[in-house]
Amino acid sequence: MKNLNNLFALLAVVTFTFSCVEDDDFAVPDTSQVVIDAPAGTINLQAIVNQYESTFGGNDPEPITFDENAGFVEGYVISSDEGGNFFKELVIQNAPESPTVGVNVQIDVTPLFTRFEFGRRVYVKLDGLTLGESNGVYTLGIGEDLDRIQASRVDEYILRDEETVAIVPKQILLSEINDSQENQWVRVSNVQFLDSELGKTFASEQGDTFDGDRLIQTCDDFFAAPVVFQTSTFADFKTLRVPNGSGSIDAIVSRDFADDFFVLNTNSPENFNFDPNVRCEFDVVSCGTVNGPGANSILNQDFNSGINNTATMPAGWTNYVEEGTVRWKTYFDGDRNSPATRATNFNSGDDTSIAWLITPQINFDAQDGEVLNFFTSNDFADASTLEVLFSNDWDGTPAGVETATWSPLADARVVPNSEFFRNFVSSGNVSLECVDGTGSIAFKFTGSEADGGGTGGATNGGYQLDDVTITSN
Repeated sequence: MKNLNNLFALLAVVTFTFSCVEDDDFAVPDTSQVVIDAPAGTINLQAIVNQYESTFGGNDPEPITFDENAGFVEGYVISSDEGGNFFKELVIQNAPESPTVGVNVQIDVTPLFTRFEFGRRVYVKLDGLTLGESNGVYTLGIGEDLDRIQASRVDEYILRDEETVAIVPKQILLSEINDSQENQWVRVSNVQFLDSELGKTFASEQGDTFDGDRLIQTCDDFFAAPVVFQTSTFADFKTLRVPNGSGSIDAIVSRDFADDFFVLNTNSPENFNFDPNVRCEFDVVSCGTVNGPGANSILNQDFNSGINNTATMPAGWTNYVEEGTVRWKTYFDGDRNSPATRATNFNSGDDTSIAWLITPQINFDAQDGEVLNFFTSNDFADASTLEVLFSNDWDGTPAGVETATWSPLADARVVPNSEFFRNFVSSGNVSLECVDGTGSIAFKFTGSEADGGGTGGATNGGYQLDDVTITSN
């Protein structure tokens, strides 16, 4: 009877204990460990990336598999799958502050944040792992396909230090994003989502199949190319709307699935620091677009009268060099079988090239319904830029170009660098109805060969321009 009473007592305790736990109330497991010394043979992540890049003597690198006793690499976790925006991967960088490189480690475990949280120092054993590139970023995995490390072997490959440190984001401008920051925790300040993105969710719009791609822009330069902020359609916050206002974003620099462009990924909406009441103010001219040109021609320039490889100088136009040696020159475009004009600083040797091509002055008070249209192409523009500007206080002289007020024509489309170089793209029918006085349209090219020039120049390149028309009702 005594034993039976003890059994009832035990059952009562068990019943009481489990009845106090909600079905979905799971505590984060205690995974604390003692601080471990860096394993023998630990090297910096930068060392294995250097090995990967240099193994093939300047040719495109191929995956390298590490032999036994290759040692460990030390890293600091900057990704978190707690919000669902990362899946079976750890992104680690080689220092908590001012990192030089980061690597994506493929692991067949979910969730990972309960053991490898943001800022956790880890040591990754290299023996048998392969370093290559997946979707354009450095990745550690199994075999040349960079498969995930099996769940049963995670403790063998990933040593978890007790130390969790503060990760200091690398401060960069949106325009500075490049492959040297991939897989690193950065802070881009003075940015906002484009007007066209406001009201959208992060990743639950029609057409968001795997990811939601939302464009962000810098407040520093209206013409700077926007960058994609990417969110997985499996993220917990996919249905939240992108924040209004402007401010900073802490995120990881990565590449899209096809390795076509840079993207920013973040761990949660808490990585935004936006003032919802402040939007960037750009001093632009924006009259909108219309369905077609007007019936009357004010300006019609096809550049057919120019002499090949000489300065483009149609009557009344201004071809002005602000800096460097590059100017707009006439050339024959074989794809269109007609002349056009071009500005390129390829092989110019200029640290900076700034070249203007400006229309004659036009009295916009003399008629109504003015519409601008033009066509642009690029020849691997890289980071060179073409701006389309308007001024109604320019005096019409070369000397007055730099002192006049030039405002971006916000609605005019310039060919993106991603466009096939032989294609000419229409600006669209850009309304000038809202401008007044006597004014001009300027096409301003900017480029640089300060980083070496030739085919290695990061900001060299060129743009072509053709068929500039202005019409009215």
